[in-house]
Amino acid sequence: MQADDPTRWSYLMDMDGVLVHEEHLVPGADEFIAELTERGLDYLVVTNNPIFTRRDLTARLSATGLNIPEDRIWTSALATGEFLKSQRPHGTAFVIGEVGLTTALHEAGYIITDRDPDYVVLGETRTYSFEALTTAIRLINGGARFVATNPDPTGPSRNGVLPAAGAVAALIEKATGRSPYFVGKPNPLMMRSALRALGAHSESTLMIGDRMDTDVIAGLEAGLATILVLTGISSRDSMDAYPYRPSMVLDSVAELVGHTDDPFGSRG
Repeated sequence: MQADDPTRWSYLMDMDGVLVHEEHLVPGADEFIAELTERGLDYLVVTNNPIFTRRDLTARLSATGLNIPEDRIWTSALATGEFLKSQRPHGTAFVIGEVGLTTALHEAGYIITDRDPDYVVLGETRTYSFEALTTAIRLINGGARFVATNPDPTGPSRNGVLPAAGAVAALIEKATGRSPYFVGKPNPLMMRSALRALGAHSESTLMIGDRMDTDVIAGLEAGLATILVLTGISSRDSMDAYPYRPSMVLDSVAELVGHTDDPFGSRG
């Protein structure tokens, strides 16, 4: 996009590692969000975290000093609900996950059951149940389709990493021989569902993330300009290991303050 292009930008952005880091505000993230709001620029926080509802995430972000309304949040759970509704309306699912996922599926018109469901849907939970995993395996072996919210193998906690949906999906896949369909990043389906939720076009939308292997590649494959920030997982050194590159690399979203109308123009 050229500096003299009159495009009005919309923004998609990851949450962890971009706006917050280990439940603390990334310095300048509050100013960035305030500027987007003041200038009337559309934005959506896009997270692979399927555990919490949008209301929960709004409250958690508020506790860090970020004022982000519920309708500015899009999760892999919501994307999964939209995907299932588009594939098999008014279907049924056996769900392993928390309230963020079950709420999203109910809102999509799904019935949650362990009796001959159309799908087994794997999300994330802090207490994976051996009984639930066994039921999922039996249902998949019986013909249920296998869908997972996101492929992340681990997630953060105060005490270190925790197994996440990707790791548990691998266990189920090993037991059933059936691979899941992952809805969340890096699947560009997640980006396209976020664009629809925002009412934005790929040609005028930026994806800001801290991971090359989820945020940047998902944005790239969805046709978005991409910005990698260095406040999370990826670094300039680790970025060089990938065959693709973001449109721009910044130390943090704080560098976008004052440039949200034209994020590339003054930087070449």
